[in-house]
Amino acid sequence: MGDRLQPVLAGVVTAVVGFASSFTVVLAGLGAVGASEAQAASGLLTVSVAAGICATWLGLRHRMPIAIAWSTPGAALLVATGPVPGGWPAAVGAFALCGLLIVTAGLFPALGRAVAAIPAPVAAAMLAGVLLPLCTAPVRALVEVPALAAPVIVTWLVLHRFAPRWAVPAALVAAAVVIALTTSGVGVTPGDLRPVVSPTVPVFTLPAVVGLALPLFLVTMAAQNVPGTAVLRGFGYRPPLAPALRATGLASALGAATGGHAVNLAAITAALAAGPDAHPDPDRRWIASVTAGIGLALLGLGAGAATTLVLLSPPVLIEAVAGLALLGALAGALTSALSSTPPSVVPDPRSREAAVVTFVVTASGVSLLGVGGAFWGLLAGCLMLLLFRRRTPAPAVGLPGPQEPEGNPVVGGRSAQVTGR
Repeated sequence: MGDRLQPVLAGVVTAVVGFASSFTVVLAGLGAVGASEAQAASGLLTVSVAAGICATWLGLRHRMPIAIAWSTPGAALLVATGPVPGGWPAAVGAFALCGLLIVTAGLFPALGRAVAAIPAPVAAAMLAGVLLPLCTAPVRALVEVPALAAPVIVTWLVLHRFAPRWAVPAALVAAAVVIALTTSGVGVTPGDLRPVVSPTVPVFTLPAVVGLALPLFLVTMAAQNVPGTAVLRGFGYRPPLAPALRATGLASALGAATGGHAVNLAAITAALAAGPDAHPDPDRRWIASVTAGIGLALLGLGAGAATTLVLLSPPVLIEAVAGLALLGALAGALTSALSSTPPSVVPDPRSREAAVVTFVVTASGVSLLGVGGAFWGLLAGCLMLLLFRRRTPAPAVGLPGPQEPEGNPVVGGRSAQVTGR
């Protein structure tokens, strides 16, 4: 009995931590690009169910702990991008195109290799620039709503010291408590808590394609799929990357019409399902990822309640919880962007300079021709490297995922550093 219970419990923990630690980022991102309350709730439900279906299918099919999650860096990108020309329908079109690009990467490995060829410091700097605005939200919350924000931040600090895995969920509980104590008399009907599915006909516009679809694809691939593969390899598995990309890309494309932005290989939660805590026998850990998938899909049914919680609170407070969830990711991205190259690689000082340019342009939120800063930051960094390339440039290794187990697994024939807490 215990042999079966251990991976099931690990899967439950994976689902709860994955959902509670970043659903606020998803809701904030969908709202930023124009989603209504119902459309944001529909999007959260969609990515939860889509990720759950993919995790269950891939785990049963390949008997590996292939954890699937929504793209948290992608959701942060939506916050940084803001409204796009064409509104919410154009954003939905960008989500669909991103999914199709992920499918294409699974069909044609050369595309995946092209994404991995983006210099690691530049890709990491783009991610850091995307995350920075959200990660400053806790400070803004302390200034704007100190009585509400202080208990949330203190809870996070204490749990981060003694039980890091539960720091963000605990901060979310603290936020729910202070919201409940300060919103007495606000009517919440049972209808507000039901699952919501709100379809939207996608519209394709050039600014949304260039400014949202392409950066979302790059962030999802570089910050989720590449390190997610690295985590599994670090635990001794050889994950079927191409089938995983095809499955998650198809799920993303199909889920776009109901607001789902992207699903992908999990990074941090992958370690929860694939590590020895899930089961001593590596051949039994797939049970954890399948359980996590089922649990995530079930938690998605509570998207209406999650959205209601967000609506009852000051926006900056929920952004603060999202920012706390992403602080580790920001630290990992900045470290990757500004640290020295591995000892075995000839250093290229231009990579660091290009990373700084990428970070500054992306974090500035500049928008030209309706295209957001993430695209221009990545373009500026890559152009700088092309114009000032040394004879022995540092080869790209793909973007390391934040807070991953230590090691130096190989992804797609290349060495990919993975940082740990």
